[in-house]
Amino acid sequence: METLNISIIQLLIGLLLILIPGYILYYYQTGIVKDMFVSVARMVIQLFLVGFYLNYLFAWNNIFVNVGWLMLMTGVCAVNMINRIHLSKRKMFVPIYFAVFISLSFIASYFLKLVIGMENLFDSRYFIPICGILLGNILSSSVIGINSFYSSIVREQQMYNYLLGNGATTEEAQRPFIRQALIKAFNPAIASMAVMGLIALPGTMIGQILGGSSPNLSIRYQIMIMVINFSASMLSVLISLHLSVKYTFDKYGGIKDGVILD
Repeated sequence: METLNISIIQLLIGLLLILIPGYILYYYQTGIVKDMFVSVARMVIQLFLVGFYLNYLFAWNNIFVNVGWLMLMTGVCAVNMINRIHLSKRKMFVPIYFAVFISLSFIASYFLKLVIGMENLFDSRYFIPICGILLGNILSSSVIGINSFYSSIVREQQMYNYLLGNGATTEEAQRPFIRQALIKAFNPAIASMAVMGLIALPGTMIGQILGGSSPNLSIRYQIMIMVINFSASMLSVLISLHLSVKYTFDKYGGIKDGVILD
């Protein structure tokens, strides 16, 4: 069964739907109508560009090109994470980059080799989409988790210092803040998994069904996509926190100057 085509004219007709939320936002004077239209325009342009260069990546199917793409996208992900959590790029880029790269490489390799049994882990058709999905989820979860950790440390510095003053090591004093960061970052994902298929049908599964895959195969892929997203994001947050504290705290457990930006 072939996927029904969406022509440019049909796409433009579909985009007219955005006028509905646009009018609602305008009517209630939210002040974000312009931001919404700019975001939609950027999304359309960026996705068309992605489609353009993915055609070439799939055609080349070159291990060095694919690994180079992964390293570049990991860097973009790390920069975006640091920007959103207001940490010093100079001091935090390296630990964040390696945390993302390590977690992404391990989970993607495990899935591609052991789960679906690929001989060539760097086959563009699987390698690039899977890494792209993982990077998106790593970005959103890590921003929430890391931001929660450092915000809590700054906001509750008196409690943190109290724990240090009562004999706790730096790791022990940071543990309650790491716990809260993990809860905030992953509670939504846990809730989403609990109702998957009951309340909502996930995008990956719908995409595969529309692409002609059987529902049973689509379900198996969706289960694994949820698991690898959750696992990669969890590893990334934890590794990011453990690596970054070496750059953000001194040997006495105090926060170094110039690391956390206002």
